[in-house]
Formats: sequence, structure tokens, C-alpha cells
Amino acid sequence: MPALQRDEAQTRAQRIDVHRYDIALDLTQGDDHFGSHTVIHFTAHDAQDPDGTIDTFAEIKPVELHTLTLDGRPLDPETLDGNRLPLTGLTPGDHELRIHATMRYSRTGEGMHRFTDPADGETYVYTQLFLEDVQRVFAAFDQPDLKAVFALTVTAPTDWTVLGNGLAEHTGNGRWTLATTPPISTYLVAVAAGPWHSVRTQHAGLPFGLHCRRSLAPHLDADADELLDITRRCYDRYHQIFDEPYPFDSYDQAFVPEFNAGAMENPGLVTFRDEYVFRSAVTDTERQTRGVTIAHEMAHMWFGDLVTLQWWDDIWLNESFAEYMGYQVLSEATRHQNSWTGFAITRKGWGYDADQRPSTHPVAPEAVPDTASALLNFDGISYAKGASALRQLVAWMGEKDFLAGINDHFARHRFGNATLADFIDSLARATDRDVHAWADRWLRTTGVDTLTPDITAGRDSWRLDVTHTGSRPHRITVGTYDQDLAGTGRLTLRDRFDLDIPEAGGRTSRTLPQPAPALVVLNDHDLTYTKIRFDPPSWQTLARSLSGLPDPLTRAVVWNAARDMVRDGELPPTTYLDAARAHLPHETDLAIVQGVLTFARTQIADRYLPETDRHTALATLTALSRDILRRTEGSENGDGKGLRLTAVRTYIDSATTPEGIQDWLDGDGVPGGPTLDPELRWRILHRLATLGAQPLDDLRTAIDTELTRDPSATGHEGAARCHAALPDPAAKQAAWDALFTTADGKALSNYLFTATASGFWNPEQHDLLRPYVARYFTDAPALAAHRGAALAEAAGRHAFPTHIDDTTLHLGRTCLTEADPTPALRRKLIDQLDDLQRALAVRAANPTT
Repeated sequence: MPALQRDEAQTRAQRIDVHRYDIALDLTQGDDHFGSHTVIHFTAHDAQDPDGTIDTFAEIKPVELHTLTLDGRPLDPETLDGNRLPLTGLTPGDHELRIHATMRYSRTGEGMHRFTDPADGETYVYTQLFLEDVQRVFAAFDQPDLKAVFALTVTAPTDWTVLGNGLAEHTGNGRWTLATTPPISTYLVAVAAGPWHSVRTQHAGLPFGLHCRRSLAPHLDADADELLDITRRCYDRYHQIFDEPYPFDSYDQAFVPEFNAGAMENPGLVTFRDEYVFRSAVTDTERQTRGVTIAHEMAHMWFGDLVTLQWWDDIWLNESFAEYMGYQVLSEATRHQNSWTGFAITRKGWGYDADQRPSTHPVAPEAVPDTASALLNFDGISYAKGASALRQLVAWMGEKDFLAGINDHFARHRFGNATLADFIDSLARATDRDVHAWADRWLRTTGVDTLTPDITAGRDSWRLDVTHTGSRPHRITVGTYDQDLAGTGRLTLRDRFDLDIPEAGGRTSRTLPQPAPALVVLNDHDLTYTKIRFDPPSWQTLARSLSGLPDPLTRAVVWNAARDMVRDGELPPTTYLDAARAHLPHETDLAIVQGVLTFARTQIADRYLPETDRHTALATLTALSRDILRRTEGSENGDGKGLRLTAVRTYIDSATTPEGIQDWLDGDGVPGGPTLDPELRWRILHRLATLGAQPLDDLRTAIDTELTRDPSATGHEGAARCHAALPDPAAKQAAWDALFTTADGKALSNYLFTATASGFWNPEQHDLLRPYVARYFTDAPALAAHRGAALAEAAGRHAFPTHIDDTTLHLGRTCLTEADPTPALRRKLIDQLDDLQRALAVRAANPTT
């Protein structure tokens, strides 16, 4: 089925206006299919063709197209060409298109996804119509700038509740009528149906609701007060900073199963992955991440839903803005005041990594030719880099002018569509700064700049010279620190000052009184997007006293810099591990501990160190975890409890023998806490399976016993992950068959696919797995072509071989040139191969001694 081309969309938008959709969905037609009736009211404009008629097309992807009529005149269903329904010979004026079709439920999180909960047998369906998956549910003129109002009715089993973009009314016999929406884009239409457990309230005169499947009801109820409190606070904060009131009639948040994204900003019905309904213990940082997601999606109600991009080249207008506002509003309106530290340590690197790969693109690309290309741009650049650019913009032009420009943008384009040029024009109207030039330098360019300090010490003064490699202007904060004279290892802040770095590169200098400080940190407040380096005395100070820096955001900036230096081959991975071993036991910020341990475990131990050094690295991480557990002994609440949980997770994942973790599993807990909840029990079982810690039959019995104990959907995913991890040829063949060769009727859902793939590859099993490396580059392209973009992305992300060697690199490059992978898989392969090449370069720069 062809992707929609940008020029096709522009032509269609010139030829028609769409006014209204009347949609009737019937969800009572069995496990595989549902009914879809659509009536579209649209106007055709005067044509330029000599005969005075207009040609266009609508889109739909049915199992069977039963009937269609145009202005009461039957059309032949056989004219459907792939997903395109040609509409030819239209006369100028109003028209009515009616389509009756049978559609297929999805098991991949696209279109209308259907899920049966193994915990209780209840079934749920929900829509995910982004980016062009509305065609899997109903017929549409599917592009973002053909907005219309939508009126939906849904027929569902009588014990189900139906949710949608507007208030839903049950009119009897399982029939629900949803309030007609204001003008919105096709991809924003939403329906979620099933026997939901709901928590409802009102705020500011609007109905608010939380919804999840029934098996998760106790866990939602436990967190409902927190979820609603964050929702209210964010809602109130947005109304303080935005002149335009919330533009829809209700605000529901549905936590839905097997959701591919973190969440989706459907107006009035935000859908979240239901892992955000925590069924096991989590850290406060994970609660903060959930809060950021709530704030992010609410920002979309204005930026994305009220004012929508005109075409997918401006996706950053949606995602960068919501990413920035999510962190900013959460820090201003809730107890999570250090949310920007979490952004620095967990999100910023996502942007830096994406921006250094061959697949990089500008935050605002000049042209996105089609929808297939657009889907590839939902990455660390559109989110993390774009949000960082906006944070730098606010630092440069001031928050007052920035918000004035945003409010002007909403007022000028409410319920319409807008472009980058429109957005920049609104900002320019609010400031005397040259925002257009700023946008050209920041939003139309690729790559990461680097700022490197050089310190010249004098008797009574010192000079800072900053070398700028790159082309963007930066306004940064420079922090200077002195060593504590009491010998505590702590650093004291001497001064912070702003420094403007011009866009042309070169050196920027500043001379300051007093002797040179012990440490200079560029970009101390993390207000810009750039890699930083340290002068040699500053790095020596950090090696001794990094944990003594007083501000967690500063420490996050330093750890990020160390991470970048490892990735660039400038800092030995073992030096990073040594710094973690020395300083993490004293670190109090949960986000930093989690971020550093994750990088150390998944990148340094598994990728950047040669296999001969991996055991030593894992031993370092288990020793570090024990240090954190000793320091937090007796901590039953707050950050101490979260630090213990983080340390236990890392200890389990890094264990090289079953001793210790088997005792925890047998004893149902870690001495001093935490107790073993389902997440930790499955984590231990996965590690035991990977290590082959017991006879295979005993491990299989333990997995099956645990699944009996935890028969939830998450339990089934845990069992799939553990079975795939067993170091047994038969287990590996069974897992591979489930991933790549199972017939359609038994094909894994998106979540079971990810779980199985995540268990399959393990560095401990490289010899056993080596034959599958070549098979991956044959089987993954076939799977991607057959099962679509969501499974292609999962196969590229989770099923890619973990062998760090030239053979994998060669096979992958051959696949790109000869196998013609789908766009979604091609993008993942390009990224994976670049990361593999980087890992090989890091190893080459740091040979084993």
C-alpha cells in the first residue's frame, strides 16, 4: 500500500474541504473483525481541469469493503486500489461519501488493537490511529490538515464501557453515543472499549477519569490520588500560562494494554501504556517519569490538538514542545521539582546519540516526502534535542516573551493547522530578537556541538577560553567550584555566570579575578544542547570529588559529559566504571544513580568492553550495588528505598553466579528490603535462566511455577522472556520460530514479541547464538514486510544480534544493500549498525592490557 506523498496531500487539500464524519463501529462481530460504517461530508472546490471536474481519493484498509456510495450513487467496491478509494469526476460543491466495511482487529498496537487479559479472560479494544492507521478503523481523507468534526456511535458487548474523545452516553443495548468533537485531525480520533475499571472525579467544571483493565484495579486505586493530583496541578498550571482555555469537554486518561508508545495525545482521551499502573515497587524517579508523561500529553491538548501541524515535517512542533512543557510544568506545579535532572541524565543522551548517527535529521527537516518517512522522525531528535533547543530558546529570549509568542500562536491558529514559519512568526511578534535566524541555526541543522574549556591561571586572576566546535550560538551558564578546605571531599560553588558563545565557532574568552578554581563546568544549568569537556585539573578534581558537587543537575551534566567521552573514545570505559564505583555509593539523586548504572551495565559491560573484561565489569557493578545497599540499610521510605530497589535490580542483572539471587528468590526478599514482588521475581528468574544456573528441566519448572503464581499479562511476558533466555538449542529454536516463522493465527502480539526477543540474545551465550546472527538478517526483513511498521521497529530494536564483531557489521551492511528492508526496519538497522561500529571503535581505542 503506497505511503501518502506530501505533494498528493497538498493537492488534495487544495481540492476539498472535509466538514464532518459520522462513524458507527460495531464491536460485537467476534474476536477477529468489527464493523465500520462511515459517512463523510465534504466539499469539492472549483477545478482547473477543462471538464470542470475534480479527482481525489479517500483511504481505507478493510478486510472486506461491502458497499460505498457517493451522493447516493453506488460505486464499485472493486475500485479500491490497495488502501485508496478513487473519487473521480466530482463537481464543485457539497458531497456525501458512505462506506460500509468489515475491519480486522490488530495484535500489534496499530489501528483497533484487541487484547484478552490472561488474568481474568476479559477483553479490551482501543484505537491507536497515529500516523496513518485511521484507515484500519474507518474510511477517511487521512492527512492532518483536513480537519473535521467527528460524531461516533459504538455498539459493544453490554457489559463494556465505551470511552472516546468526548462525553459518552449509553443509550441501551450496548450502544454508545460520543459527543461530537470540535474540528480535529483524523489521527486524533480515539475509542477505547471494554469492562474498564474507572475512577472518576471533576475538576474546574470538567469530568476527569482514570481507566484501566479490571485486573489492574487495585493498583490503579492505590495510585489514583497521586495521578489525579498531578493531573489537576498540571491542568491548573497550563491555565495560568496559556490564554486559551482547555478546548475539549472532558479529560479521560486510559491505561491500555500492549501500547506501543508511552502515551498518545487523543483529545479528551489520552491513552497510556498500562505499565504506568505500577503493579510492583518503583522508584520515585519512575513516578516522576509517569508525571512527565501526564504533563507532556496534556500540553498536546493545545500544541498538537488545538493547533495541529499542517504536514509531518513539523512533527517537532508537537513533540518538542510537549517534551519541553512536560518537564517544565511538572517542575513548577508538582513535588517533582528536579525533573530537569531526570531529563539531563535519561533523555538528553537519547538526543545526542540519535544526532550522531547517519540517520540524523534536523529538528525541523526541510521536507518529509511521505508518511513512511515521517514515521521515522519520532526519535531522540524530535523529542529530546527539540526540547533542549526550546529550553535554550527560552534562556535566550526570556520566558515571558516565549509564552507571549506561544499564546499568539494559539490565538491565530485555534482549531486549525500551522507550520514552522507560522510558529516562528508568532515568536518574532513577541520579541525584538532575530528568532528567524535562531531557527535557521538551531532547527535546520544537524549534529552536536562541543565546548572545550582551557584555563590559564595567574597570580590574582584566571582566564577561561572556550573552544567551540560547531555552528550554533549558545547561551550557557558556567559554574566554578572550589575544593572544601575542611578536607571533606565536597566542592563549594564559587560563582556562576552567563557566557554567550557565537555561532561561528572559534574561541570565547573571559578573564576573572581570584585564583583559578578547582573545577569549571560549562553548561552548568544544562540550558543548551552541546557536549562539554573538562580541562585536566577540573577532571582530576572530579575524579576525587564528583559526588561532592552540591547540585544534582550539575552532577548530571558531569556524568553526561563522561558518558559522551566514553562513546567518543576519549575516556576509557574502565575509568567510567571506576568513577561510578567511587561516587555512586554517595549519590543521593535517584535519577543519576539509575542513569549511570544503566549506562554502565548495558553499554560498558555488554558492548564497550571486550568479552574478556566483561566478568570484571559485572563484578564491579555487583560490588557497587552492595555498597549502595549497605549505605541505605534501614531505609524503608523515600529516596533510600528507591536507591535500594535500584541497587537490587543492578545486582540481579549483573550477577555472574546464582549465589545470592537464588537465596533472595527462595527467601522471598532481600535482607533489609525490598521484598520480592512480581517484577523482581521475574528479573531473578531471567538472570538464572540466562546463566543456566540449574538443570534445564528445573529452570523450566521454576518458570512455569512462577507463571502459575503470576498469571497476568506481565507474567506471560516474563515467562516468554525466561524461556527464550535458556541456554539450550531447543529453547532457542522455539523462541526463534515464535519470533519469525509462526503462522498468522498464532503470531506473537507486539508485547510478547518484544519479551521473547529481549530474552533471546545474551552475551553469556554468544557461541550458542552465533548461527542466528546470519539468520536475523534474512528473517527480520521478511517479518517487517509481512507484519508492518510496529513489529519492524520491535525487530530492529529488540531482536538485533548482540554480537559486537566485524561479522555482524558486515552482515548488517549487506542486508541494507541487498535485502531491501522496509523503511521502519531500515532505519533501525542503520542505527544499530552505527552503534555497533561505535562500540568496535571504543574497544579499539581501549585495547585490553
